[in-house]
Amino acid sequence: MTSSASPGGVGGSGTLRQPRQRSLSLTGVAEPVLRGREFTRRTLADWSWLPEPRDPSDPMGLSIGDDVLLLVSETLSNACLHAGGPTEVVITASGAVLRVEVRDASTVVPKVTVPRPALPGGYGLLVVRLLSDRWGTTVSAGGKAVWFEVDAARIGGPEAGG
Repeated sequence: MTSSASPGGVGGSGTLRQPRQRSLSLTGVAEPVLRGREFTRRTLADWSWLPEPRDPSDPMGLSIGDDVLLLVSETLSNACLHAGGPTEVVITASGAVLRVEVRDASTVVPKVTVPRPALPGGYGLLVVRLLSDRWGTTVSAGGKAVWFEVDAARIGGPEAGG
């Protein structure tokens, strides 16, 4: 398992000097969903993109950062179930947007399906569609990336002044 990071940071005025990016290789890694989710959590914490809980009286203390972690889990799980496993997670903070890409070696484009109540599963991309601000798929010769974006204003990231 390898990860890489590109430098960047927030300037004195609270504006992003340059995009920050980190990636984690998941090829051949055991428990890729768990590892990718933890990598994302650490990255968001390092970049000060994990806001305070939505409601301090909420015993679960959930934040939009928790939604991002759920989105990562869903996209990684889909790659495991439908694409032979994820090969990489790439997280980019650029301007006022947090973007996460889950890459795999399949070129089959995923589709949002209508879940069948009597059967488990089928909710992954529906969750991604509902919780992200934008999402999509980019196909390349070596596979594809399923990506989603969350606006900094929602997550409380530094680019949003939070």
